[in-house]
Amino acid sequence: MNIALEAPYLPLAGKRLRQETSRDDRIKFGLMAIIGLYLIVALGAPLFVMLSKSLSTYRFDLAAFEFQVSDGTGAKWGPVETADALNRKLGAVAEGDLASSTDGRLAATKFFPDFSFRSPVQYRIRGTTDDAAFLAGSTLEKGTEWREYDSGTFRRIMLRPARTLGLDNFKTYFSTPALARSIYNSVLMATISTVVTISIAFALAYGLTRSCMPLKGLFRGILAIPILVPSLLPGIALVYLFGNQGIFKDWLLGYSIYGPIGIVIGSVFFTLPHAFLIILTALSIADARHYEAAASLKASKWRTFTTVTLPGARFGIVSAAFVVFTLVITDFGLPKVIGGQYGMLAVDIYKQVIGQQNFEMGAVVSVILLVPAILAFAVDRHMQKRQVALLSARAVPYVPKPNVRMDGICLAFACLVSFFILGMIAMCQIAAVVKFWPYDLTLTAKNFAFDLMDGGGWTAYANSIKLALLTALFGSVIVFAGAYMVEKADAFRFGRNVFHFLAMMPMAVPGMVLGLAYIFFFNNPANPLNAIYGTMTILVVSTVTHFYTVAHLTALTALKQMDPEFESVAASLKQPFHRLFFRVTLPVCLPAILNIAIYLFVNAMTTVSAVVFLYAADTKLASVAVLNMDDAGDIAPAAAMGMMIFYTNVAAKLIHALFARGLLARTQAWR
Repeated sequence: MNIALEAPYLPLAGKRLRQETSRDDRIKFGLMAIIGLYLIVALGAPLFVMLSKSLSTYRFDLAAFEFQVSDGTGAKWGPVETADALNRKLGAVAEGDLASSTDGRLAATKFFPDFSFRSPVQYRIRGTTDDAAFLAGSTLEKGTEWREYDSGTFRRIMLRPARTLGLDNFKTYFSTPALARSIYNSVLMATISTVVTISIAFALAYGLTRSCMPLKGLFRGILAIPILVPSLLPGIALVYLFGNQGIFKDWLLGYSIYGPIGIVIGSVFFTLPHAFLIILTALSIADARHYEAAASLKASKWRTFTTVTLPGARFGIVSAAFVVFTLVITDFGLPKVIGGQYGMLAVDIYKQVIGQQNFEMGAVVSVILLVPAILAFAVDRHMQKRQVALLSARAVPYVPKPNVRMDGICLAFACLVSFFILGMIAMCQIAAVVKFWPYDLTLTAKNFAFDLMDGGGWTAYANSIKLALLTALFGSVIVFAGAYMVEKADAFRFGRNVFHFLAMMPMAVPGMVLGLAYIFFFNNPANPLNAIYGTMTILVVSTVTHFYTVAHLTALTALKQMDPEFESVAASLKQPFHRLFFRVTLPVCLPAILNIAIYLFVNAMTTVSAVVFLYAADTKLASVAVLNMDDAGDIAPAAAMGMMIFYTNVAAKLIHALFARGLLARTQAWR
């Protein structure tokens, strides 16, 4: 018997069904919320504070404070006078001192030239507005009520400047020609370096994928070397090669390596591996049928190249270009060593903060530096969304055919680029082991006596290894756990999208900007996390946050390769998600986790910009030691410390390969 119910009699008619969340999903969401909170505290909040600092200006409004002085007996008070009137009479405070660039202090005794802390004279002070504030010792006083102090206490009275929000700092920046010029210089250097690097990287990737040249594996290994060294090292190599005492300085035809030429050459060196790997991946995905169709249509090689090869790799080329552009415009180490007087934005931040203690102007430069980085990131993400699959299920892998002339040209070009990379590293190695370049080339180990030089000594090197290990350990756990919650949680779509957005943000934030934001946020005594400032913990947090995005995408890619049926089967068997995670997900994704760990380790050893503002006396790092020794004129020891970083990263790569090989042999036999 069929029973037909009218819509009004259906209990759920017109109601939207909601999927009930399981206990496992709630746990996953809770863990995702914790890691999301970490990203907010470690990235979002510091950037917001830094933005507010860039909009803050401080100025002493002397008309906001009034004084009265007693006759010495306390029985009679003198006339009421403002600090502004006293200042005009005495000329005690210069106009420049009134325009405080930071939240500074101004001693009240400056307006009383006859002041003596042993005097029986009494003083009164009050504000003319409710916002006028001054410090009496460690007590903040505000308001219009008179407060009376003896001379001993009055000498500790400090007026506080009034804070206003606006664009005054930006106006000051753009009205200073030398500072504003840095924007043009940075964009110009980044553009030229990008064009040169992408051209070289494409030619190399094309040779490795479209020719039968020998030693392809060797060239891939050589091209990865610049990733293992800090960006300061190519600057030091260029100084030894083309500097005032360089062996090839005459090759520059009278031009100086200190400036644009050095910045471009060094930028090509340290950004080439990043561009090469992206373009190599793009060119590796090719369908042989397209080339067969072009040949059957008797298309010329150039036409085939422009209509088949280039369109197929265009998204990879665009991504590589934006990566290189961002790396160059945000890099601090290389222009600091080889830039000379050529202003760059990242170096301006360092000069404003370390050189002039002008934190507000440093924040302004940081905000300006964020703009091109965010634009490059946004355009790159937009281009990736437009990318379509180039390899269908019926595709035929492209296999290059031997061509003596083509193979020879590709081999020669690869040898030339490899010689450039190895030559730069060899020059640093030579600088590290000779007594006095270029006059005394006797081999010596004195350049490795770091304890006798500025920079932190061998302790700095040990601190870097500690930082790298802690970053690799905790970073891998945090990143993979966060990616797992995003990919494998079925519910809370909005929350997962928000978390993914937070995970993508660090890629658009330069290291110098992040480091300065940490000063503003964590160095505030009112912040409950102030205790970690100046410790190894804040260095680990900043490093993990700085390199979070690439590690997150790596983990996400590995997790996407796993069939969602694993979760369905586990749920049907009433197995908790943590058992599936540890018994299935973790072993399957182990190669990706190990890659994340070595990626974080290497970058923690080489990073300078993200930590240069955050280290303390007992947490100096090897990469920062290279900078400090170069500043002190100890260039050879700086090269030696840079080579120690290189040796450590090479050893870490080898240990990673051996460990991964043994571990994966037991856990990945199913592959």
